[in-house]
Amino acid sequence: MHVHRSAHVRNFTVLPNALLQYRRLSYTARGILADLLSRPDGWREDGRHMADSSPQGRGAVRKALKELTDAGFYRVEKVRLPDGTIRTDSHVYDTPQLGLPGTTRPGPGGANAGGAGVPVVKNRSQRPSLPDGPVAGGADEDRAACALPDEQVREAVAVLFRVIRPEPRLRLGEAEARELAPQVAQWLERGATREDLAAALLPGLPLRIHSAVAVLRHRLEHKVPPAQTPARAAPARYDECAECRDPIPRPGVCRRCAGHPVPAVVVGADEACTRSGAARARTALRAAKPTACTAPGGRPVAHYGSVGHPG
Repeated sequence: MHVHRSAHVRNFTVLPNALLQYRRLSYTARGILADLLSRPDGWREDGRHMADSSPQGRGAVRKALKELTDAGFYRVEKVRLPDGTIRTDSHVYDTPQLGLPGTTRPGPGGANAGGAGVPVVKNRSQRPSLPDGPVAGGADEDRAACALPDEQVREAVAVLFRVIRPEPRLRLGEAEARELAPQVAQWLERGATREDLAAALLPGLPLRIHSAVAVLRHRLEHKVPPAQTPARAAPARYDECAECRDPIPRPGVCRRCAGHPVPAVVVGADEACTRSGAARARTALRAAKPTACTAPGGRPVAHYGSVGHPG
């Protein structure tokens, strides 16, 4: 058997292989389960509508739903509302939930079923029952934003708003932007510019965005640039003497400041040295004197001979 799969970009559902290959369920039950899992959250459809919109009859659909209920993939719950009416909620799972009850049957109620119309008096001396730890997904981000200086948080929020301004699908509130401020500040500390943030956050967005803050948080976490290593300064070619500040080849003091004799360079100190230099200069000038030469066309040209090789 050769399996051919297409690379889908949108409108697809990820299902575990164990569910699709669950041989204890009939093919009809597995097909109905896959169809229900592909629906969005809040979708309402009962077995009668499933049978009317498919080739299977009501009996086959009813039997398949019972198989899914017994296996823990499908559960129907009846809930009594405060006004006394009963609503049926269906729950579909991609993994079997055998520990959950199959059906919750409502008990008998009176006129004030569900506590409607009964005043609730708050006990001010009672301690709150909520845990002290973080209960919301953005609590950690709030603490991280509080750890940053206010000026840094304001700068990160302002930069984020400027970057996402051209994209109407990425609308954020002030609280959501403050949650993302630590990640934006990390980008700025690593030398990223607004153009870098725009190139990482704006391209390739889905057509429909349910949570802009979740999309931005994911991209800020997974596309953060690497930390910049400080550039090493080029080593100086020469050091300075610690005493007179003259250039020396290595750290320390120069020979003069260390007390060592320094050879003196004397140029033209006496008459003999001057006469010797002048004689060498005249010899070089005579050797470089131009000599007449005839070009192939009969035109005279000047030719300069080099020292030691007269032309």
